[in-house]
Amino acid sequence: MTHSNEVPAYAAEPNATSAVPAQQTEQAAPEAHAGNEEQGGGTTLTEYTMISVFRRETLNELVLSGRDAIKAVDELDGIVAELAENGVKVRGFYDVSGFRHDGELMVWLHGEVPESLQWGLRQIRRSELIAPLTPSWQIVGVHRAAEFSARHMPAYMLGKEPRQWVTVYPFVRSYEWYLLPEDERRQMLAEHGRAGSSYTSTLTNTVASFGISDYEWLLALEDDNLLNLVDMMRDLRQTDARRHVREEVPFYTGRFVQTSEIVEVLQ
Repeated sequence: MTHSNEVPAYAAEPNATSAVPAQQTEQAAPEAHAGNEEQGGGTTLTEYTMISVFRRETLNELVLSGRDAIKAVDELDGIVAELAENGVKVRGFYDVSGFRHDGELMVWLHGEVPESLQWGLRQIRRSELIAPLTPSWQIVGVHRAAEFSARHMPAYMLGKEPRQWVTVYPFVRSYEWYLLPEDERRQMLAEHGRAGSSYTSTLTNTVASFGISDYEWLLALEDDNLLNLVDMMRDLRQTDARRHVREEVPFYTGRFVQTSEIVEVLQ
């Protein structure tokens, strides 16, 4: 399947050493496969990303205190460590409570092997902290070389440390967009890029989601200052590319939290 790979031109894992209890672990992580593809004599790195949002259930509330809370956090830290050993990186856990009615915690995974991300998410969901939660929104995307910016890569693939805040949302272009002349699309994306270029502290993560979700693109914007995300999103509305937006909801915005903070978020 081929698609035009335009992206908006503008547009660290928690420390963990604890062992994972045997009853929480599947038999083995999926066997890793090569995540690189040869294209035109060069190598283009391909990496998947998975965003999962969870909500609390009033009939199945998490109740932990004292040593039980410490044990649950240690268990999750151990799972994060095991995932890293098997090629699944946890970009972060995020407190989305209060910003949406349908979520308290967001989990961001990435890695080269999609089935490993599925396995990794199952491991996290079996943990004592996450098991009582219900998934409310999930999406997967994959980095593909952009048509008009071949060097574009998501921040998480460039070794950039996660920021304090992230806003995640899907994106669908208009039906006409992919039928427009290439030069016209290039010009609109260049204008779009200039509109966001002044936000130098914002990290952009744009990945393709054609055929693997209900959307075309998945975007995650990161910044230590939440107001920068608000202002940048507003400024980007004032470009011609905005005329070719068909869908860009839901938005999930959250604060980066350590695993030790998750107990407070969920209780």
